[in-house]
Amino acid sequence: MTVCAIEITTTAPLTIAADGSYAARLAGDGEARYPERWTLAGPEPYAVPLPLAQPEEADSEVLPLADGRVLIHRRVAERHAFALLYPTGGAVAGPRTGELPLGSLAPGGDHVRVSLLPPSPDGHGAFALAASAAGTTVWQVTGGAFGQVATVPGRCSGGVWLDRAGRMLSLDCELDGTTKAVAVDLGRGGEVSPLLQIADGSDDRLLLADPDSGLLLIRSNAPGEHRLGWGVLGSCLPVRFPESLRGVTAVPFAVQPGQALMPETCGVALRFEDPGGTPGGGGASLGLWRPAERRVFRLGAPAGWLGTGLWSPQGRLHLPYTTAEVPCGIASLTLPASPPPPVRLDPATTAPRPVPLQQAPL
Repeated sequence: MTVCAIEITTTAPLTIAADGSYAARLAGDGEARYPERWTLAGPEPYAVPLPLAQPEEADSEVLPLADGRVLIHRRVAERHAFALLYPTGGAVAGPRTGELPLGSLAPGGDHVRVSLLPPSPDGHGAFALAASAAGTTVWQVTGGAFGQVATVPGRCSGGVWLDRAGRMLSLDCELDGTTKAVAVDLGRGGEVSPLLQIADGSDDRLLLADPDSGLLLIRSNAPGEHRLGWGVLGSCLPVRFPESLRGVTAVPFAVQPGQALMPETCGVALRFEDPGGTPGGGGASLGLWRPAERRVFRLGAPAGWLGTGLWSPQGRLHLPYTTAEVPCGIASLTLPASPPPPVRLDPATTAPRPVPLQQAPL
């Protein structure tokens, strides 16, 4: 599809817990894959392999929880099974990984895509998306009773948390030929309401959100081409599409936290993909940007970079990487304390309604 050619759909091969304490990935090569947990909260990172008796399939998904356990999603025949993995002090002979089955679902039909949503901000909940053209269901996998918690019309993708409690979830919903970001309130039985409606017939996706500042990173074709833009949750200002991001087909993967009511000063980390490149495979590079600045600073990524990272409130961007010499490493960059000389932001008119849950015209 044309949209897929424009949108960068590759995901980072490492997933970081919402609080930055742990990360998880599917390590190994070929048919010898196994889950691996990274501990990030200590003085230096270290990895713990979590192999079982049989290797994992390449399409299995893993997600870290704040308590150190790792959720794994596997496809088993026509079902999707979920389990928690954790290191044990078992005998030397045999796997030293404990496994706690949680449940499974059978979405029915080959046109249903089941995938894990990003880690919940509370660190304990985990959710899965079962999406098809007929409709999408959100399933709670852990952190509560296993089962369906929301139903959304249309085929949904993406998944961005809008708060720190893990209650408000944004999904990109494809319905009647267009894709719009909607908000799903998991605390009110999965109540669905509009989030982005920038222009009639435009595809408006939410890529990233920072609850502290309210900064939203958006991709939309409302300006006539697919462009990156930004808005503010709860603001009456419209979405802005800076010239510095025009023609940029990067994935924003981290926003500097702790910038309460200061979205313009938030550092944003962007992952660029060279044609045919993949994170960690030498094809990705890194960009740094603030909404208040007129340019994107593009940098070379560390060797073996895993395509994601974590930004501290102090302005340090931590980038996980793995090489033959350093199997579990973190490289750090410091965001400059002050931006370049002030520049005029893109002109915009006042929106009649706030960006969140309502409309945001150009």
